[in-house]
Amino acid sequence: MATPLLRIHNLHAGYGRAEVLHGISLEAGPGSVITVIGPNGAGKSTLLNALMGVLPAKGTIEFQGHSISKLTLEERVMLGIALVPEKRELFGTMPVEDNLVLGAFRQVRLGNRQWRDRIDQVYTLFPRLKERRTQLAGTLSGGERQMLAVGRALMSRPTLLMLDEPSLGLAPLVVQEIFRTVSALRATGVTILLVEQNAARDRHLPGRSTRRLTTFIKKMAAPSVLAA
Repeated sequence: MATPLLRIHNLHAGYGRAEVLHGISLEAGPGSVITVIGPNGAGKSTLLNALMGVLPAKGTIEFQGHSISKLTLEERVMLGIALVPEKRELFGTMPVEDNLVLGAFRQVRLGNRQWRDRIDQVYTLFPRLKERRTQLAGTLSGGERQMLAVGRALMSRPTLLMLDEPSLGLAPLVVQEIFRTVSALRATGVTILLVEQNAARDRHLPGRSTRRLTTFIKKMAAPSVLAA
C-alpha cells in the first residue's frame, strides 16, 4: 500500500485550556481531494491551523512519511504545505501582484530562478487577477480576494493545498470558478484538503472524498471523522 501524503492520527488541538479537537484521524493520498464537512464551531479551522503549525497540537502528523509535529510553520511551508485561510489574510494596501510575489517565498528559498514564471501560471488560472494586477488587494471584490488568496498559495508550488471554507460569502458562479480551478490543480497531482460548512458546495469537485467532522467542547461527547 502506498504511503499517504498526509496522515493524522489521534490529533488533539485547541486554544489554551479549551481543547477543540479530540483525537481526529484521517489520511490523504497523493493527488486526492479530501473535504471535511462540519458546522460553525466544529473545529474545521482549528484542524487546518494545527496541521499548518499555527496552533500547538498533540498526536501524530505525518507528511510524506515523516513526522512534522515538531516543525515550525515556516518549516512546513518549505516542505510544500500551503494554507488559504478563511479570512484570506491579504495585504490590502499592496497591489495584487505584490501579494503574489510574497507567496513565492518558498520557491525563492529553494533557489528556483524561474519563480516569476509562476505568476503567469496563476494569471492563466485567474485571468481577472491579471486585469487587476496593479490594483490594491483591499479594493477587490470578495470573489477576487479569494482568487488572490488561492493564487498566493499556489506561488509556493505546494504539494498539499489546504483551503478553509473557500466558498464562504461568495456568489454561486464565483464558487464554481474557484472549484474548477481546484479540480484543475488536482489533475496536476496536488493533494487538496478543504473544509466547508455546506456539503453541497464541494459537488463541483470530481473524485473527492468527504468526511464529516463532529467535535465537542472538552468533557462532552467523543468526536468522530466519518465517511459521508
